[in-house]
Formats: sequence, C-alpha cells, structure tokens
Amino acid sequence: MTHNVGTIDRTLRIVLGLGFLSLVFVGPQTLWGLVGLVPLLTGLVKFCPAYSLTGTNTCASRHTS
Repeated sequence: MTHNVGTIDRTLRIVLGLGFLSLVFVGPQTLWGLVGLVPLLTGLVKFCPAYSLTGTNTCASRHTS
C-alpha cells in the first residue's frame, strides 16, 4: 500500500479526528463523534481510499538525481 496522504494533510486529519472523537466523551456526548475514526485512521496510516479512487496524492514528490 503506497502512501497518498502528505504531512500537512495527515496532521489536519489527526487533529480533526481527535476533535470529533472528543465529542464522544465531552460536550454533547454523542456517538456521532465516532465519525472521527475515519480521518484519524487515514492520517495514522497515511493512506486514504477515497484519494486512491480519485487519483489524488498530497505526498511531496521526491526526485532522485
């Protein structure tokens, strides 16, 4: 599995995922916060299936000389 989630994208996904997950424990305490698992997991594994389907890649390209 190749990585298709770059550093900035990854950081935003993890922060957003943790923010949504916090809704399960604080605030309205709703199970909708479990939606945060999706961006959290895709950020942690650096792979997004939706990006794969659309051909999107936010990783910085590395050029070798």
